[in-house]
Amino acid sequence: MVLALKFAAQVFSYVAFLFVPSASVLPVQTQPIAAQGTVSAAGDKEGSNHGHALRSLGGWEGTSEGIAYSEFNHRFVGLLVFLFGCAELGPALGCSWPRWTTLVLPGALGVVALFLLVWSDHDGWPIGSQGFVATFFGQDHEMVQHKLYGVLAAVAAISEATWRLGWGKHPAWAAPVVFYGFIGGLLLFAHSHGHHPANGKIELHHAVTGSLGIGASFSRAMALWVAEPSDLKRRRWILAWAGLIMIMGVQLLIYSE
Repeated sequence: MVLALKFAAQVFSYVAFLFVPSASVLPVQTQPIAAQGTVSAAGDKEGSNHGHALRSLGGWEGTSEGIAYSEFNHRFVGLLVFLFGCAELGPALGCSWPRWTTLVLPGALGVVALFLLVWSDHDGWPIGSQGFVATFFGQDHEMVQHKLYGVLAAVAAISEATWRLGWGKHPAWAAPVVFYGFIGGLLLFAHSHGHHPANGKIELHHAVTGSLGIGASFSRAMALWVAEPSDLKRRRWILAWAGLIMIMGVQLLIYSE
């Protein structure tokens, strides 16, 4: 409450400075040097409190460093998503691509998982000041969601690699990727960047990304449900899956706050 009052007082002083400059500048110019020093010290203290209030209201979100960090994270993940979307085009187009291309999807998901678990939040474990419990089970819902995405991506990567390498024959091994897309897409509709000045733009971006993820997962589920690998219907579903993933990758690559 005290911080909010100080913040309101500081905002009022800024408005007064902008609209009534003579009332805010001239008295300071006519004060004795000692008085100016007193005013300066008080101003420094008030400015420090104002900075603390702003940090408590917005924190890292919306600062130039926070925006650059977030945009890099989104674009790096977008590059990986776009690459595995391209690799998934092979089966849809009936091309005889090298066998290693089938492992691009689980490999990219593995990198995404590691990236999110380590690097998604500057203040989270293991690179930040927050401990493991506070990072994964704390009150910062944005951070907890990032780590949840990382865990889901890791599970999907392991199960998908097991299935594609032939170590797991049952189609259920391919299900985690579908669930990851559905759950991740739905969670994006509730994902928030806190007191970010561009929250409206970010929420719109998340809604589009979530919709693409859900659509891609549905297409992947339908492709798995069709029994015959050579079936034209199955290839169309795979094409839809790959196309939506590539569009999602491009959207993340151009992400901006």
